[in-house]
Amino acid sequence: MTVLLTLLVVLALLALIIPGTAIRVLREYERAVVFRLGRAQDVKGPGLVLLIPVVDRMVRVGLRTVTLKIPVQEIITRDNVPAKVTAVAYFRVLDADRAVIEVEDFLAATTQIAQTTLRSVLGKAELDTLLADRDRLNEDLQKVIDQQTEPWGVKVTTVEIKDVEIPERMQRAIARQAEAERERRAKIINAEAEYQASAKLADAAEIISRNPTTLQLRYLQTLREVGGDANSTVVVPLPLDLIRPLLGAQPTAADVVDGQAFSGSSNTP
Repeated sequence: MTVLLTLLVVLALLALIIPGTAIRVLREYERAVVFRLGRAQDVKGPGLVLLIPVVDRMVRVGLRTVTLKIPVQEIITRDNVPAKVTAVAYFRVLDADRAVIEVEDFLAATTQIAQTTLRSVLGKAELDTLLADRDRLNEDLQKVIDQQTEPWGVKVTTVEIKDVEIPERMQRAIARQAEAERERRAKIINAEAEYQASAKLADAAEIISRNPTTLQLRYLQTLREVGGDANSTVVVPLPLDLIRPLLGAQPTAADVVDGQAFSGSSNTP
Protein backbone atom coordinates (compact mmCIF):
# COMPACT_ATOMS: atom_id res chain seq x y z
CA MET A 1 0.00 0.00 0.00
CA THR A 2 2.81 2.38 0.87
CA VAL A 3 4.64 1.59 -2.38
CA LEU A 4 1.52 2.27 -4.40
CA LEU A 5 0.98 5.59 -2.66
CA THR A 6 4.58 6.60 -3.29
CA LEU A 7 4.25 5.68 -6.95
CA LEU A 8 1.13 7.79 -7.27
CA VAL A 9 2.88 10.77 -5.69
CA VAL A 10 5.84 10.44 -8.07
CA LEU A 11 3.53 10.20 -11.06
CA ALA A 12 1.66 13.29 -9.91
CA LEU A 13 4.87 15.24 -9.56
CA LEU A 14 6.00 14.16 -13.00
CA ALA A 15 2.66 15.22 -14.41
CA LEU A 16 3.21 18.67 -12.99
CA ILE A 17 6.88 19.03 -13.89
CA ILE A 18 6.93 17.59 -17.41
CA PRO A 19 4.42 20.04 -18.95
CA GLY A 20 6.35 22.91 -17.43
CA THR A 21 9.59 21.76 -19.03
CA ALA A 22 8.18 20.49 -22.32
CA ILE A 23 5.91 23.36 -23.31
CA ARG A 24 7.07 26.90 -24.12
CA VAL A 25 5.13 29.83 -25.50
CA LEU A 26 7.05 32.44 -27.50
CA ARG A 27 5.89 35.97 -28.26
CA GLU A 28 5.76 37.41 -31.77
CA TYR A 29 9.18 39.06 -31.41
CA GLU A 30 10.89 35.98 -29.93
CA ARG A 31 12.56 32.94 -31.45
CA ALA A 32 13.84 29.72 -29.87
CA VAL A 33 17.09 27.98 -30.72
CA VAL A 34 16.64 24.35 -29.61
CA PHE A 35 19.58 22.07 -28.85
CA ARG A 36 18.79 18.35 -28.83
CA LEU A 37 21.55 16.42 -27.18
CA GLY A 38 23.89 19.28 -28.00
CA ARG A 39 22.99 19.59 -31.68
CA ALA A 40 21.18 22.70 -32.92
CA GLN A 41 17.74 22.17 -34.42
CA ASP A 42 15.67 24.48 -36.60
CA VAL A 43 14.74 27.83 -35.10
CA LYS A 44 11.24 27.65 -33.64
CA GLY A 45 8.57 30.22 -32.84
CA PRO A 46 6.64 32.28 -32.36
CA GLY A 47 3.76 30.52 -30.61
CA LEU A 48 3.74 27.11 -28.95
CA VAL A 49 7.02 25.16 -28.82
CA LEU A 50 7.14 21.52 -27.62
CA LEU A 51 10.34 20.19 -26.10
CA ILE A 52 11.46 16.78 -25.05
CA PRO A 53 12.22 16.93 -21.32
CA VAL A 54 15.85 16.36 -20.35
CA VAL A 55 16.80 15.92 -24.03
CA ASP A 56 16.08 19.40 -25.40
CA ARG A 57 17.44 22.72 -24.21
CA MET A 58 16.02 25.99 -25.50
CA VAL A 59 17.69 29.42 -25.82
CA ARG A 60 15.28 32.33 -26.19
CA VAL A 61 16.35 35.20 -28.51
CA GLY A 62 14.57 38.54 -28.97
CA LEU A 63 14.30 40.12 -32.41
CA ARG A 64 13.34 43.65 -31.36
CA THR A 65 15.69 46.60 -31.85
CA VAL A 66 18.03 47.03 -28.89
CA THR A 67 19.23 50.45 -27.71
CA LEU A 68 22.89 50.18 -26.74
CA LYS A 69 24.36 53.06 -24.74
CA ILE A 70 28.07 53.25 -25.42
CA PRO A 71 29.94 54.40 -22.29
CA VAL A 72 32.08 57.54 -22.29
CA GLN A 73 35.20 57.03 -24.37
CA GLU A 74 38.32 59.18 -23.96
CA ILE A 75 39.86 59.81 -27.37
CA ILE A 76 42.63 61.95 -28.86
CA THR A 77 41.71 63.49 -32.19
CA ARG A 78 43.98 63.66 -35.20
CA ASP A 79 45.09 67.18 -34.25
CA ASN A 80 46.03 66.00 -30.71
CA VAL A 81 43.01 67.36 -28.84
CA PRO A 82 41.69 65.20 -25.95
CA ALA A 83 37.93 64.70 -25.86
CA LYS A 84 35.29 62.58 -24.15
CA VAL A 85 32.64 61.14 -26.45
CA THR A 86 29.37 59.37 -25.68
CA ALA A 87 27.27 57.61 -28.30
CA VAL A 88 24.29 55.31 -28.75
CA ALA A 89 23.83 52.40 -31.16
CA TYR A 90 20.70 50.60 -32.35
CA PHE A 91 20.87 46.98 -33.48
CA ARG A 92 18.66 43.94 -33.86
CA VAL A 93 19.13 40.19 -34.35
CA LEU A 94 18.36 39.01 -37.86
CA ASP A 95 19.52 35.40 -37.49
CA ALA A 96 18.79 33.92 -34.07
CA ASP A 97 20.67 30.73 -34.91
CA ARG A 98 23.98 32.50 -35.61
CA ALA A 99 23.49 34.94 -32.71
CA VAL A 100 23.53 31.95 -30.33
CA ILE A 101 26.04 29.65 -32.02
CA GLU A 102 28.64 32.06 -33.46
CA VAL A 103 29.18 34.19 -30.34
CA GLU A 104 28.88 33.54 -26.63
CA ASP A 105 27.04 36.77 -25.74
CA PHE A 106 26.13 38.91 -28.72
CA LEU A 107 25.07 41.86 -26.54
CA ALA A 108 28.41 42.06 -24.70
CA ALA A 109 30.33 41.45 -27.92
CA THR A 110 28.47 44.23 -29.76
CA THR A 111 29.13 46.60 -26.86
CA GLN A 112 32.87 45.96 -26.94
CA ILE A 113 33.03 46.27 -30.72
CA ALA A 114 31.15 49.60 -30.54
CA GLN A 115 33.57 51.00 -27.94
CA THR A 116 36.74 50.05 -29.79
CA THR A 117 35.35 51.24 -33.14
CA LEU A 118 34.32 54.57 -31.62
CA ARG A 119 37.85 55.22 -30.39
CA SER A 120 39.55 54.14 -33.62
CA VAL A 121 37.26 56.01 -36.05
CA LEU A 122 37.01 59.26 -34.09
CA GLY A 123 40.75 59.21 -33.38
CA LYS A 124 41.36 59.63 -37.12
CA ALA A 125 39.18 62.77 -37.34
CA GLU A 126 40.11 66.32 -36.45
CA LEU A 127 38.26 68.28 -33.78
CA ASP A 128 36.48 70.54 -36.29
CA THR A 129 35.21 67.48 -38.15
CA LEU A 130 34.08 65.87 -34.90
CA LEU A 131 32.07 68.96 -34.00
CA ALA A 132 30.68 69.93 -37.40
CA ASP A 133 30.49 66.77 -39.51
CA ARG A 134 28.82 64.25 -37.22
CA ASP A 135 26.55 62.82 -39.91
CA ARG A 136 29.46 61.44 -41.90
CA LEU A 137 31.12 60.09 -38.76
CA ASN A 138 27.88 58.40 -37.71
CA GLU A 139 27.69 56.66 -41.08
CA ASP A 140 31.31 55.52 -40.85
CA LEU A 141 30.75 54.14 -37.36
CA GLN A 142 27.61 52.29 -38.43
CA LYS A 143 29.33 50.68 -41.41
CA VAL A 144 32.40 49.55 -39.47
CA ILE A 145 30.44 48.10 -36.53
CA ASP A 146 27.92 46.41 -38.82
CA GLN A 147 30.67 44.71 -40.82
CA GLN A 148 32.07 43.17 -37.65
CA THR A 149 28.72 42.03 -36.20
CA GLU A 150 27.29 40.67 -39.46
CA PRO A 151 28.82 37.16 -38.97
CA TRP A 152 26.88 36.94 -35.69
CA GLY A 153 23.54 37.60 -37.35
CA VAL A 154 23.35 41.06 -35.75
CA LYS A 155 22.42 44.11 -37.84
CA VAL A 156 23.53 47.54 -36.60
CA THR A 157 21.05 50.03 -38.04
CA THR A 158 22.12 53.37 -36.54
CA VAL A 159 24.97 54.88 -34.54
CA GLU A 160 24.65 58.41 -33.18
CA ILE A 161 27.25 60.53 -31.39
CA LYS A 162 25.41 62.05 -28.43
CA ASP A 163 27.91 64.40 -26.83
CA VAL A 164 31.48 65.61 -27.28
CA GLU A 165 33.17 67.09 -24.23
CA ILE A 166 36.43 68.99 -24.65
CA PRO A 167 38.67 70.70 -22.04
CA GLU A 168 37.72 74.19 -20.85
CA ARG A 169 40.89 75.78 -22.22
CA MET A 170 40.04 74.36 -25.63
CA GLN A 171 36.53 75.77 -25.39
CA ARG A 172 37.96 79.24 -24.76
CA ALA A 173 40.29 78.85 -27.76
CA ILE A 174 37.37 77.82 -29.97
CA ALA A 175 35.35 80.82 -28.73
CA ARG A 176 38.21 83.18 -29.65
CA GLN A 177 38.53 81.55 -33.04
CA ALA A 178 34.80 81.94 -33.69
CA GLU A 179 34.92 85.61 -32.64
CA ALA A 180 37.86 86.28 -34.95
CA GLU A 181 36.03 84.55 -37.78
CA ARG A 182 32.95 86.74 -37.25
CA GLU A 183 35.11 89.89 -37.24
CA ARG A 184 36.76 88.77 -40.46
CA ARG A 185 33.39 88.26 -42.13
CA ALA A 186 32.18 91.64 -40.89
CA LYS A 187 35.23 93.38 -42.38
CA ILE A 188 34.80 91.56 -45.68
CA ILE A 189 31.12 92.52 -45.84
CA ASN A 190 31.96 96.15 -45.02
CA ALA A 191 34.66 96.23 -47.71
CA GLU A 192 32.27 94.74 -50.27
CA ALA A 193 29.67 97.38 -49.35
CA GLU A 194 32.23 100.18 -49.80
CA TYR A 195 33.26 98.74 -53.14
CA GLN A 196 29.68 98.53 -54.38
CA ALA A 197 28.93 102.05 -53.12
CA SER A 198 32.00 103.47 -54.86
CA ALA A 199 30.99 101.74 -58.08
CA LYS A 200 27.50 103.26 -57.89
CA LEU A 201 28.95 106.71 -57.15
CA ALA A 202 31.24 106.40 -60.16
CA ASP A 203 28.24 105.54 -62.34
CA ALA A 204 26.30 108.50 -60.93
CA ALA A 205 29.22 110.88 -61.53
CA GLU A 206 29.45 109.72 -65.11
CA ILE A 207 25.73 110.33 -65.67
CA ILE A 208 25.89 113.78 -64.02
CA SER A 209 28.93 114.81 -66.08
CA ARG A 210 26.90 114.40 -69.27
CA ASN A 211 24.41 117.10 -68.19
CA PRO A 212 25.57 119.82 -65.75
CA THR A 213 21.95 120.71 -64.94
CA THR A 214 21.59 117.47 -62.98
CA LEU A 215 24.37 118.61 -60.66
CA GLN A 216 22.48 121.82 -59.91
CA LEU A 217 19.28 119.88 -59.26
CA ARG A 218 21.12 117.56 -56.92
CA TYR A 219 22.58 120.58 -55.15
CA LEU A 220 19.14 122.10 -54.62
CA GLN A 221 17.77 118.78 -53.38
CA THR A 222 20.59 118.58 -50.84
CA LEU A 223 19.78 122.11 -49.62
CA ARG A 224 16.17 121.09 -49.16
CA GLU A 225 17.12 118.05 -47.12
CA VAL A 226 19.49 120.06 -44.93
CA GLY A 227 17.04 122.92 -44.49
CA GLY A 228 14.38 120.60 -43.08
CA ASP A 229 16.11 120.74 -39.71
CA ALA A 230 15.33 123.96 -37.75
CA ASN A 231 18.67 123.80 -35.89
CA SER A 232 20.80 123.70 -39.04
CA THR A 233 22.61 126.62 -40.66
CA VAL A 234 22.93 126.61 -44.42
CA VAL A 235 25.82 128.39 -46.09
CA VAL A 236 25.05 128.98 -49.78
CA PRO A 237 28.14 129.49 -51.94
CA LEU A 238 27.76 131.82 -54.93
CA PRO A 239 29.56 131.34 -58.22
CA LEU A 240 32.41 133.78 -58.77
CA ASP A 241 31.13 134.63 -62.24
CA LEU A 242 27.90 135.89 -60.70
CA ILE A 243 29.46 138.36 -58.28
CA ARG A 244 32.44 139.44 -60.40
CA PRO A 245 30.51 142.30 -62.20
CA LEU A 246 29.51 143.69 -58.81
CA LEU A 247 33.08 143.60 -57.63
CA GLY A 248 34.20 145.45 -60.82
CA ALA A 249 31.69 148.35 -60.30
CA GLN A 250 32.95 149.20 -56.77
CA PRO A 251 35.95 151.65 -56.46
CA THR A 252 39.18 150.16 -55.43
CA ALA A 253 41.10 151.28 -52.35
CA ALA A 254 43.63 153.19 -54.44
CA ASP A 255 40.88 155.16 -56.19
CA VAL A 256 39.38 156.17 -52.85
CA VAL A 257 42.74 157.42 -51.56
CA ASP A 258 43.44 159.39 -54.74
CA GLY A 259 40.00 160.99 -54.69
CA GLN A 260 40.41 162.18 -51.12
CA ALA A 261 43.81 163.59 -51.95
CA PHE A 262 42.48 165.47 -55.03
CA SER A 263 39.61 166.99 -53.08
CA GLY A 264 41.96 168.19 -50.41
CA SER A 265 44.26 169.87 -52.93
CA SER A 266 41.45 171.70 -54.72
CA ASN A 267 40.08 173.24 -51.54
CA THR A 268 43.36 174.77 -50.55
CA PRO A 269 44.01 178.39 -51.53
